[in-house]
Parts: sequence; structure tokens; C-alpha cells
Amino acid sequence: MAKILLVEDDIRLASLVQSFLTQHGFVVQLQSQGDAVAEHCRQFQPDLIVLDLMLPGLDGFGVCRQIRPWFKGPVLMLTAKQSDIDQVLGLELGADDYVVKPVEPRVLVARINALLRRTQTASKTEQQELQFNRLWLKQRSREAWYDNERVELTSYEFDLLWMLAKHAGQTVKREAIHQQIIGREYDGLDRTVDVRISHLRRKLGDNAETPFRIKTVWGKGYLFVADAWH
Repeated sequence: MAKILLVEDDIRLASLVQSFLTQHGFVVQLQSQGDAVAEHCRQFQPDLIVLDLMLPGLDGFGVCRQIRPWFKGPVLMLTAKQSDIDQVLGLELGADDYVVKPVEPRVLVARINALLRRTQTASKTEQQELQFNRLWLKQRSREAWYDNERVELTSYEFDLLWMLAKHAGQTVKREAIHQQIIGREYDGLDRTVDVRISHLRRKLGDNAETPFRIKTVWGKGYLFVADAWH
């Protein structure tokens, strides 16, 4: 049974969501204070965190910034705003996905299951390694090493890099990335993949303006260049 830490200061909403998630087989603990999330997370060791954006003590952005260096499970952010700026900022700070309030319980469960399924599938994959000159990817330990130094990637970022690297030299369609990595259809507007690609480029020393390691194939998707990791 997957463990979920639900961080929400609206007690009525939190109680309803907890009840719904529990009915669907999850073990759920509640936390209402943003500045108490890190300690609660260390003690509870959740498989996934559902994190409200507006919290007392420390907002969701601050919580993400605080826990991401060591918490490797998925973070699903709840936001009352539909602003692209809020969504992109949440993704920049390490959230894996977001749901806009008011929350439709079945949608929330579907998003949670998709994130957990992706993480669990990746962890059960047979040991594999990929190497491209100075870039070395280890699937079992979910590690990326470049020039003999470990690259700190979130679970989402590693899955995306692995998918691109497995298809080195081929254009990976945006729709395929959404289906396999995010777990839902691409709606033509979602910027999640764009943000993740920019993260990977920055962390792997690619050129943001004229990328040569992970190229954008306009109107199609992304291309991992196998011989560019010198």
C-alpha cells in the first residue's frame, strides 16, 4: 500500500481527500503546516507527497525547495491558480505534476496512480546502463554521471533523460513523452516537458540558446545526440 503525505491547511478539504484516497487503498497522513513538512516527511517516509501551494509557515514553493535535495519520490502540487507562471515555478522547484483546484477526486487519484506507476515501473526494470562518452546512466540506481561527477536529477528528470538516451539519434515525440513519463495525453498546452528539458540541459551543460546535446525538433519532439557528450 503506497504511503501519501497530504499537505493541505484546509482541514475540511484535507479530510475529504484523505477519506477518498484511503478508500482507494492508500495510507494517508495529513500535515497542515508548510514548515513542518520536511520533518514529517523524514519520519513518515511517504512514497508520494500531495502538496498545496498556499500554506502557513512555508508555502508550497518553499517546501519543494527545501525537500527536493533529498526526497526523490513524486511531488504532486495543488494550486488554486491557473497561471502558467505558478505552474512553471512549481515544476522548476521540483514538483512532478500539478492539479488545479477545485480538485476532482478521481482526477487526483488518476494523477497519483500515474506518478506511482512510473516510479515503480522504473524501479523494477532490469539493471541496465547506457554510456555516451563522458555521460553514464545507471537505470538500477537511477543515477546519471557526467565527467565522473554525479548529476543531481529528480526521479522525473532521470526517467525523461533515460527515455531520450534509449532512443539516441531518433526524434522522441512529445506525445510519447507525455504518455510514458507523465501518464496522460498531451493537450497541446502543457509546458511540463519543456520545463524538464530545460532542467536537463542546464544540469548537463547543454547550451540553452542553441542546444547541441538535447535538440528540439520543432513541431515533433526532442532528439538526444549520442556523440555530443565529449
